[in-house]
Amino acid sequence: MKTTHLLLLTTALTLSVGAGPSAAAGQGEAVTRSLSLSEVTAVALANNPAIKEALGKWNAARARIPQAAAWDDPRLGGDSRVHRFVDVPPNAFMDQSVSIAQVVPVTGKNLLRARAAVAEAVSAYEEVRRQQLDVIATARTSFFRLANAYEQLEINEKNIVSFKQITDISRSKYEAGTETAANVLVAETDYSKLLEARRDFERQLSDEQAQLNALMNRDAFAPLGAPVMANIQSPELSPAALRPLVLTQRPEIKMAEAKIEMEKSKLQLARREWIPEPALTVKAQRYNDAAQAVSELDAGVSFSVPWVNFRKYAAEVREADENAGAAQQALERSQTEALRLLRNQLEKIETFHHHVELFRDKLVPQARQAFEANRFSYESGKASFLDWITSQRNLRDVEAMARQHLTDYQVAVAELEAIIGAQVYPLPADSAQPKGKSK
Repeated sequence: MKTTHLLLLTTALTLSVGAGPSAAAGQGEAVTRSLSLSEVTAVALANNPAIKEALGKWNAARARIPQAAAWDDPRLGGDSRVHRFVDVPPNAFMDQSVSIAQVVPVTGKNLLRARAAVAEAVSAYEEVRRQQLDVIATARTSFFRLANAYEQLEINEKNIVSFKQITDISRSKYEAGTETAANVLVAETDYSKLLEARRDFERQLSDEQAQLNALMNRDAFAPLGAPVMANIQSPELSPAALRPLVLTQRPEIKMAEAKIEMEKSKLQLARREWIPEPALTVKAQRYNDAAQAVSELDAGVSFSVPWVNFRKYAAEVREADENAGAAQQALERSQTEALRLLRNQLEKIETFHHHVELFRDKLVPQARQAFEANRFSYESGKASFLDWITSQRNLRDVEAMARQHLTDYQVAVAELEAIIGAQVYPLPADSAQPKGKSK
């Protein structure tokens, strides 16, 4: 993979105090407060149900560790004579006895079970991290798309005003006999299409507001303000620096490593199942006519005999060995997949970065110049109505596409941390907007 340096810039986003008219109409109520993306992210991390669910499972996994490490419960037993059907001397047999037995884990099987439980808890913790990373990426993605919807609405509104002027001018010229009815209809058709597009942008805005509210565990109809962006430059990053980071920090890889540790512990445990663990017993007995509370105290030891069940324990070892090998293969698969995702994401970022620069530095300025030139030529009678309205359509499309490419770039950057599994931008990493050339 050739060395590619990506210039990743971070933008601090805040939500303005009030939303625009379109947003207020979509919400059905006035927006009275603002939210920054940092605050949105913090609220989502604190209140998101998926994260809370993962935290609950992690706490449950942690509680399993002392259970696995504990000794077996001692067994307490007692016997008492109910009736004797033969006559014997009073002290010939014991009439009451109390015993206590305890299995002693001399083989360390409980410690191996605890190690497996620790590995499961690590895996559960990495699942919490995965949920957190996904929530952050989704919140940023939704926030950027919300900003895009506002920007697209603003561009749409400017074009509606412009086409309204074009329609009025063409109608006036038609009434004066200097313009055709077909050109008037073309202008009015484009004006109606812009009204239709505005409704689509309002729906997109509503979708992203509902998504953000859901991520923060709020009512879907709760109002949100309009995003405002400020540029903050961040350092350059290279694939060479990100490769070791993704291999050491990505939650799926950490979970695969924990799975290997768990299966290794289970394999060791299966091999020790051949070794029986002794159960120590202490038994106190009392004769019927004895004056003492305890007439006799006995001690004993017992253990299972696993060697007679060879097929069972041999199969258990084979099963654990196969699972350990499968876990190693799963780790290699996770590492390969992580590098594939990293390469694809870096290429996506670089592509969108190129699109943003191209539109910002060339296409948008050229489209604006072409529109102004055609407007001046049309007003002076040197260009046709078709040339003028075509340049207007082109400017509208280029501006909208430029804003969409910026959003795609910001989303791709937001997704990068979720893929890597670690923070790669200075806080607050609320946005990303490219400036300058990438290498």
